Order: sequence, then structure tokens, then C-alpha cells
Amino acid sequence: MAIWGGAAALVLALALQFATMADAQGTTSVVPAMILFGDSAVDIGNNNYFPTAFKANYLPYGKDFISHRPTGRFCNGKLATDITADILGFETYPPAYLSPQATGKNLLIGANFGSAAAGYDDNTAIINHAIPLSQQLEYYKEYRVKLAKVAGSKRAAAILKGALYLVGFGTADFLQNYYVNPSLKKLYTPDQYSTYLATIFSSFIKDLYGLGARKIGVVPLPPLGCFPETITLFRFRKHGCIARINKNAKGFNNKINTTAISLQKQLPALKIVVFDIFKPLHDVFTSPSDYGNEPVHVYIYVELILDMSNVL
Repeated sequence: MAIWGGAAALVLALALQFATMADAQGTTSVVPAMILFGDSAVDIGNNNYFPTAFKANYLPYGKDFISHRPTGRFCNGKLATDITADILGFETYPPAYLSPQATGKNLLIGANFGSAAAGYDDNTAIINHAIPLSQQLEYYKEYRVKLAKVAGSKRAAAILKGALYLVGFGTADFLQNYYVNPSLKKLYTPDQYSTYLATIFSSFIKDLYGLGARKIGVVPLPPLGCFPETITLFRFRKHGCIARINKNAKGFNNKINTTAISLQKQLPALKIVVFDIFKPLHDVFTSPSDYGNEPVHVYIYVELILDMSNVL
């Protein structure tokens, strides 16, 4: 329990540090905007406005959210990205781009392009009827035009340059595509597929950089082998995490890390950080008793915030 008290204190201290930074800049948040791309870990309602079976617009989703109603978030409460926005000083969240709220001055604090069941591989989204990465990028290009109309070209450019970009894909590529797609498994080993996805990741970051992004945080894979869905589908009567799937997830994360380091060297104005979420989540899955009755997200967010401070 003492560990949790210290973790909570560290979160508070870091939050106060960010608040001080915001005051020094004369703004209410550390960065002017957040721009998000990803899957269900990011989606706050875009799939509500898209013809797909992957929706979270019904209870129990949202029961612990501010409104106590489903919003399209694949969570009973706030997503990681929501808590990140809270810590950075945002008073509200960047709107889902396909929602009616994504208009006018609401666009000044960014936009969320995430879509549950999307991946780095566009075929992942196509198979699952989600919004592909390539289309999320096209929506971002539209957003830039709309932002310039609202804020003016000069201010819009400053917002885009100062914004924090969060990118989180990969889970659906493996769980909703690779592992359930015999033809894909014949074409690639897990390592080869990870290399393929890392190549797409590299191209995407370069595209974002060319469109004004300078501060990018990347969410890699969690321990997929510990997910209840994975264990149900692939464990076959045994209990515990599936080691081979976790090994493949770590292999993918290593490639994303290596690629990010290479991109940092190629694009000198780029600040890019790959968050370390695998280990803290794996610890929670494998040793839940170590965390008592306290919310496990506190520990995870200590790790996240420490990583995030390197990109701001």
C-alpha cells in the first residue's frame, strides 16, 4: 500500500510540475492541442458514426465516465488518453473527428481520429470495418484545413507544431488480423509481420512530420498474451498468460523502438518517445496481489508520465 501512496504522490508532483509549465507559458495546458491516431485504446466515439460492428455506445461502457453514459470509449471510464489530457491541463477532450462536436473552436485543442479495430496495416481495418490508418491521415489533412479557417494560418501552424501527437496501433493487427488469418500467417512469421508493420509506422511518422508534427508519443503493444480475449481464444483450457504471444508483442515493440530512434536521427526537429506500457501492465496481470485494492492505473501512469516528459 505504501508503494501506491508514493506512486500517487509522484503523479501529483508531476501534474503540479506540468501546471507550473503551463502557467509560465501563459496557457491553460502544457501543449496547445492533442492529436490522436489509433485503435480502441484511443477511439472516443468515431466508430459511433461509422458502419462497423466495433462500437461502444451501450452500457456498461461509460458507466463510470463523467456523464455515466456510453460515449464510444471502449472503457467503463476514462481512456489513457483522457487522463493524459487531464494531466496536461486540458479542461475538455479533443473531439472525435467524425462527431458533431468536431467543429468551430472545438478544433483549437486538437482532434481524435482513432477507430477501434484499426491497425498499422490498412487491411486490418478493412477486414473489421474500421477507419484505416491511411484514412485517419486523410482526415487529419482535412482537419488542418478546417483549423486554418478557424484560427488563421499562422496560429494554426503554431498549434500543429506545438501539439502533442499520440499514435497507438498494433493490437488489432495481431488479435483481429494476424492470429486469426491463416493466409497472413502463411505469408509472414510474427517477426516478419512486425517488420512489415514497423515499416508502415516509419512512413506514417514521416508523413506526420511533413504535415507539421514535431512532438510524437507512441503507444506500443501491451502484453497481448495476458488479455482475457487472447487466453480464451488461444490458451485451450490452460491458465495464465500465453508466453509466445507476449514474446511476439515484445519483438514488435523492439522494432518500433529501433525505428523511432532511427527517425529521431533522420528528422532532427522531431521529438518522439515510445512509452513503456508492456512491463507495468504485465506486472499487473501476473502479480495483481502486489497492488492491493488500489487502482492499478496509478502505477501505469507514473511510467507513462515519466516517458511523456521526454517529448514535451
